[in-house]
Amino acid sequence: MAQLARAPWKKPNPRKRAGKASKHLTPSQKSAAKRRAKRAGRRYPNLVDNMRVASTAKKSPAKKRVGRKRAAHKAGAKKS
Repeated sequence: MAQLARAPWKKPNPRKRAGKASKHLTPSQKSAAKRRAKRAGRRYPNLVDNMRVASTAKKSPAKKRVGRKRAAHKAGAKKS
């Protein structure tokens, strides 16, 4: 039988256990957590709101860069 996952507020902090300093949310992440809380009918964000916002920041892909060859090709195409 599979065990149910423990609630996040009952789990020990994995960063503290690893001996690492905790990371703080950026001001934009804080406002996103506040928006989530307000949408859910809470005055203040809770641990789950903060965890969700922190995890979505990691998942967002990096901006795509145009390589030198591609940029040169595009510049050459405009001249003709």
